[in-house]
Amino acid sequence: MDLFEGIIIVIVGFISGFLNTVAGGGSLIALPVLIFMGLPPAVANGTNRIAIFSQNIVAVAGFKSRGVTAFPYSLWLGISALFGAIIGAKIAVDISGELFNRILAVVLILAVLYPLIEHRRQPGTTVPERMSGKFQVIGVAAFFFIGIYGGFIQAGVGFIIISALTIINRFTLVKTNSAKVFVIMVYTVSALVIFIVEDKIVWLFGIVLAVSSSAGSWIGSRLSVKKGDNWIRGFIIVTVIGLAVKLWFFDR
Repeated sequence: MDLFEGIIIVIVGFISGFLNTVAGGGSLIALPVLIFMGLPPAVANGTNRIAIFSQNIVAVAGFKSRGVTAFPYSLWLGISALFGAIIGAKIAVDISGELFNRILAVVLILAVLYPLIEHRRQPGTTVPERMSGKFQVIGVAAFFFIGIYGGFIQAGVGFIIISALTIINRFTLVKTNSAKVFVIMVYTVSALVIFIVEDKIVWLFGIVLAVSSSAGSWIGSRLSVKKGDNWIRGFIIVTVIGLAVKLWFFDR
C-alpha cells in the first residue's frame, strides 16, 4: 500500500464509519474502493469486517457516553444475529453483480420507507415503545435472518436494522442507532472469524480502514444524539437515495 492508497483508505474509512453509524451503507462505499485497489471481492469483504468491528465498538462507547442504550435487549438481538451471521458468511450466491445491485437498491428504499414516513404520528407526539414479551420474541427471531444477510455481505444491513427496530419495537431513531451498532458489533465477531480462518483478509488495509472508520463512527454516534431524530431522518433519506441511484445506474 503506497501513500496515495493510504490517504484514500483513510478518507473512505472515515466516511464509511460515519455513514454506518448515523444511517447505513458505508460498506457500499468501502467495498468498491478496496476492490478497485486490487483486492478480490471475497478478500475485500473480509478486510472490511475489521473496520466494521472496530467502528461499532467505538460507536457503542459513543452512544453510551451520551446515556443512550438499548441494553440488555440489544444483547439478545446480537446473539440471535450472530448465529445467523455464521450461516450468512458461508453462503455463496450465484447472482450477477448488476442484478444484485438493482435488487439491493429496491431493498434499501423499501427498508427505510416505513420508519421515515411515520405517517401515523402527529407532529410533537411520540409513540410508546413496544417491549412486551411478544415483541421481544419477534425482534429476536427477525434478527436471526438479519444476521444471515449481514454475515453474507453486510452492505446495507444498517437500513434493514433501522426498519426492523422502528417497526417492531418503535424505538426512536437515536435509540435504534445505539442498538444497531451494538448488534453489528456482536454478530461481526462470527463473520470475522470465518474470514480469518479462510485467509480472506489483508491486515494492513484492514487496520488503516479500521482506525479511520472508528474516528468517523465516534463523531457520528455523538452527533446523532446531539441532533436528534429529525436530523437522522433527513440524513437517512439523502443517503439512501444517493446509494440507490448509484446501485441502479452506476453499478460498475
